[in-house]
Amino acid sequence: MGSRGEERRRAGGGAGGLPERSRRRQRRPGMGPPGSGGSTTARGSLQHLLLFLLFVGPFNCFASYSRATELFYSLNEGLPAGVLIGSLARDLRLPTASGQHPAGPQPPLSFTLASRGLGGQYVQLDNRSGELHTSAVEIDREALCVESSGATIFGGAAAVSSSSSPSSESCLLLLDVLVLPQEYFRLVKVKIAIRDVNDNAPHFPVPHIRLSVPENAPVNTRLAIEHPALDPDVGTNSVQTYRLRDNYGVFTLDVEENESGERTPYLIVMGALDRETREEYVTVIVAEDGGTPPLVGSATLTIGISDINDNCPQFSDSQLNVTLYGNSSLGTHVATVHAVDMDLGSNAEITYSYSQKVPQPSRDLFHLDESTGAITVSSKVDGDTPRFHRLIILGNGPGCIPAVITVLVTIIKVMMRPPEVVPRFIANEAEGVVYLKELEPINTPIAFFTIKDPDEKYKVNCYLDGDGPFRLSPYKPYNNEYLLETTKPLDYETQQLYEISVVAWNSEGFHVSKIVKVQVLDDNDNSPVFSQQLIELSIEENNVPNAFLTKLQATDADSGERGQVSYFLGPDAPSYFSLDKTTGVLTVSTQLDREEKEKYRYTVKAVDSGFPPRESIATVTITVLDKNDNSPRFINKDFSFFVPENFPGFGEIGVISVTDADAGQNGWVALSVLNGSDIFVIDTGKGVLRAKVSLDREQQSSYILWIEAVDGGDPALSSTAKITILLLDINDNPPLVLFPQSNMSYLLVLPSTLPGSPITEVYAVDKDTGMNAVIAYSIIGRRGPRPESFRIDPKTGNITLEESLMQNDYGLYRLLVKVSDHGYPEPLHSTVMVNLFVNDTVSNESYIESLLRKEPDISIEEKQPQISIEPTHKKMESASCMPTLVALSIISLGSIALVTGMGIYICLRKGKKHHRADENLEVQIPLNGRINLHMLEKKPMEISNI
Repeated sequence: MGSRGEERRRAGGGAGGLPERSRRRQRRPGMGPPGSGGSTTARGSLQHLLLFLLFVGPFNCFASYSRATELFYSLNEGLPAGVLIGSLARDLRLPTASGQHPAGPQPPLSFTLASRGLGGQYVQLDNRSGELHTSAVEIDREALCVESSGATIFGGAAAVSSSSSPSSESCLLLLDVLVLPQEYFRLVKVKIAIRDVNDNAPHFPVPHIRLSVPENAPVNTRLAIEHPALDPDVGTNSVQTYRLRDNYGVFTLDVEENESGERTPYLIVMGALDRETREEYVTVIVAEDGGTPPLVGSATLTIGISDINDNCPQFSDSQLNVTLYGNSSLGTHVATVHAVDMDLGSNAEITYSYSQKVPQPSRDLFHLDESTGAITVSSKVDGDTPRFHRLIILGNGPGCIPAVITVLVTIIKVMMRPPEVVPRFIANEAEGVVYLKELEPINTPIAFFTIKDPDEKYKVNCYLDGDGPFRLSPYKPYNNEYLLETTKPLDYETQQLYEISVVAWNSEGFHVSKIVKVQVLDDNDNSPVFSQQLIELSIEENNVPNAFLTKLQATDADSGERGQVSYFLGPDAPSYFSLDKTTGVLTVSTQLDREEKEKYRYTVKAVDSGFPPRESIATVTITVLDKNDNSPRFINKDFSFFVPENFPGFGEIGVISVTDADAGQNGWVALSVLNGSDIFVIDTGKGVLRAKVSLDREQQSSYILWIEAVDGGDPALSSTAKITILLLDINDNPPLVLFPQSNMSYLLVLPSTLPGSPITEVYAVDKDTGMNAVIAYSIIGRRGPRPESFRIDPKTGNITLEESLMQNDYGLYRLLVKVSDHGYPEPLHSTVMVNLFVNDTVSNESYIESLLRKEPDISIEEKQPQISIEPTHKKMESASCMPTLVALSIISLGSIALVTGMGIYICLRKGKKHHRADENLEVQIPLNGRINLHMLEKKPMEISNI
């Protein structure tokens, strides 16, 4: 928009961007001499204001500075939000915060809308600056103001018009703004004129306009078009001109404007019209407004040419020659005259009559039908009848000179009369046509024919001429009587109309024929026939609702309603299939899911409208084609496999079962290992998981793999599953002795060591788990002065002194300790030599080391170590009841016997309970217990070589 100043000038519409002010301006106190800028109207307003101040009393000081002011703005309709309309503070010349006031600092101005009416929703008022902007609600002049006579207020909007065309200022928004504080209080009347923009195209109230023009309308005939175009815009933006897209060289348009400014289009005839040449003109009338760019609207204009009686009847020939036999009977057709009138309706009605020049004998002999122009014999023709007749016939039209045709009739006399054929119909007959239903039984009688010889002296024979299932035979015992009947059932679908002739001839060779037309009436004898008895269809799953499947086709050879076919679903059809009764269009109303059901098979019926109705049945099979809408699905999201360690490479760990509900390539699933592919592989087809190498539990006890399943669709779908592989321990590791660290180490044992004192320990670990890691210690070989003096704990490996050492027990003791696990099927073990030197001191270390280097002569004991858990609870001694008994005897000497008995009973009960607890102190180690020796933090004891 350029800048705010430019937009304000556009919105304000006044010179220099200032709004138009009311001429009733009042002088503000202290802003100039009295009378400057004043007027009589202003002084009158001031007087009314003073009366108002006297009335309000307490507020006279506040109101004394107020004044009423009017501001006028104008802006276009349809502007966006935020367009500046005007600044009230600047246009009212009120001091702003930046300006200096002679009296010193002034309180800030405040602008407030007095009411939020209809006009308030279209504007936004800044309470501090007084700037007025358009709001988010777009102004639509046509919706806001309705043109009427005078001014009408619509909730804050005024529509003003006069006898002249409406101006852009005829639609007003009215706002009341209060200016505070009291030093500047005033009520400002803001009027915003809404200028019209060309935002509406002309439109005709009806899409098709018909106009009738008589064909004899003279050139320059003017006909008003009763449905002119409408345009909600005003002024030049309303409808200005009309035009025809095709005037055919004979029409044009003109526009007339009345006193109220309404424009009415007129159709002007510019050339001669002839209905008989062209009876209708179809064109398009276009209305165009005066906006920039102009907008147009159109409607179809049909100009009908009405007929007038400008044509008269005419005969194609002026004379007709006819020959008539002298033996013609009454009613014999002689001739038919036909005249043509190019007009329509009553203007084309023609009647026929004889001219007055036709003599009466001829009129009596020949009858003229005044409507059809048919001439027939109306009296007997005999030998006295004149041989030549001149019939002058007039074709009469309304308001026309009659057309004339002459019919010359020549009568040929014959010496004998031909035979006569007289029919008497048995079946239904009308105007020489016999009506028979199809499927009538064989030998159905149609008519009797009587053959006569007028001269009664000649023999007459009779036969049937024509094709069809009919027979003409003599009807005995009567002479010259013949019966016409059927020879087989009639079929309407094969042939509907037969034309046969009953021919009679006499011995002189005269022939006479009687034509009989047989019309076969249709019966409902055919059922509808489907083009296919088995209708095979296919549709992809996840179809859109109401998807088209096919259009059924069934035909019925019967006619009329009997051949009208309706379509219905069979009782076995699911409810979500629909079949249009009339068109036979088969649809499905819901989405089909192949995984839920792949094939549908049901019946459809085609029923005709005969009575009783006939029907036929066809079978519909629908195959739901697969789409890749299902991801592969694992049977379990988490798989766990337990595999013994040292399992051979590429052995089968387990089978990963996965399915895909889709079919074909969409249901083909490929498996792959997302992690750990350097160790594990999976068979894509069978889902068999294998390890490339043998697995060692001691290196890694478990593996977690992620398996991905990808189908063969496009695009492909996938899913993943978690695989946990737990290695089962095998007893493949013997116990590892951590202390003593060497068979050559020894420990000094003082002779003063008390029995039961711990001397040292054997500490070992086993990398296996469970019972494979449960270790038992035993001494399997001993050597020394008194080797049985030392004992090893089978569970802890602690070596203790059993007996006191004597003088002769001094020396080197060598204990061969076996460390064995409880593995299955065969336990593994290790051995270690524990060397103990019993002496007060070590005086010769080299001597001891030489003894250690000698191979000990130790016999191996075969006794297996037994592990038992010592009771952790000591036996509790029976509690003594004597203090209780003494106390009870002192307190109550009278009841000493009873109290003593109760005390003894309580003591005995307690003693039994303690005894039972002592019996249960021994606990057995469960066979499946797991002792993780890897987690022990014991360190080997330091051994000093003394």
